[in-house]
Amino acid sequence: MISQHLAEALRDAGVRWQPAAGDRFVIPQPELAGELFTLSEMTIEARDYPTGTILGFNGTTEWAMDSVAQDDTLWMPREDQLRELLGGAFIGLTRSAVDPLDGDEAVRYTVTLQTPSGGVTEHVAQAAADAYALAVLALVDLAVGERST
Repeated sequence: MISQHLAEALRDAGVRWQPAAGDRFVIPQPELAGELFTLSEMTIEARDYPTGTILGFNGTTEWAMDSVAQDDTLWMPREDQLRELLGGAFIGLTRSAVDPLDGDEAVRYTVTLQTPSGGVTEHVAQAAADAYALAVLALVDLAVGERST
């Protein structure tokens, strides 16, 4: 699963979320730290109103909340959702072993992208989801750079 730090970076970079069944999110409040929620028509559903999207908790007696505004949540995208955001820029994902004698984690994941200028970039992390998130952030940075020139 993507780290909360990278999920915050995606949100702050302008990556938008249209809630759908199966999506995961957190509510960044100290009393809910570590709680991961999943949208489902049975328990948590997205309700669209003119004022914004509300995530309604249906029949969840263990929680003292009926709903939460989407703006008060943080989307935790899955690998497939991040890969979809990469679109045609996505070349591939590779997994490589790192020498454990170096004191590093034993595995690294690399997402390779084709940039709009025809170049290739690589984005490396210890988890595949985080490598995808880093690649999405790089694409956003490239797009913002192109718009400002």
